[in-house]
Amino acid sequence: MGATGYTFDPATGNTVTVNLPANSTRYLRLTVTGNTGWPAGQLSELQAFTS
Repeated sequence: MGATGYTFDPATGNTVTVNLPANSTRYLRLTVTGNTGWPAGQLSELQAFTS
């Protein structure tokens, strides 16, 4: 999956849902490469769920 910009809106609790293709995955790697709203990046919580 390539780089994609997401908007974290305070009106929705600054949350974003990223849907990934359904397949068998053993590892999940998150790479922050930039920020669309500020020249910095921060991650306070990450949740991953299987369906």
